[in-house]
Amino acid sequence: MIDTDRITKIEIGGEKYSLILTTKAVKEIAKKYGSLESVGEKMSSAKNAAEAFSELVWLIVLLANQAILIHNLKNSDKKELLTEEFVELMTTPQDIIKINAVLAKTLTIGVKRNVVGENPKNIKTE
Repeated sequence: MIDTDRITKIEIGGEKYSLILTTKAVKEIAKKYGSLESVGEKMSSAKNAAEAFSELVWLIVLLANQAILIHNLKNSDKKELLTEEFVELMTTPQDIIKINAVLAKTLTIGVKRNVVGENPKNIKTE
């Protein structure tokens, strides 16, 4: 079940897209970076702007396509998956920089834990 609190939104080429960190996305990120924690390190250690933008675009496509894949799995009206070329053509560098903040939020809320605790037996609540 997808928790809508874990979905963020971006706009590319006048269209709104949802970003979600799924288990499938985590596996892809781990294949590319070694771990989810290494994503930030890779972005900050990019050798040049082209490499940094390529990494960001890859992550945008990955996370946006998760929502599209979920939609396509549950619905008969199939949506086309995003491509890196589409994202690169339909955005400006400033757009990518703005989306970067949303990516960070998506990764953060995607791994957050909702811990529900019990009241200790010897503490009274009113």
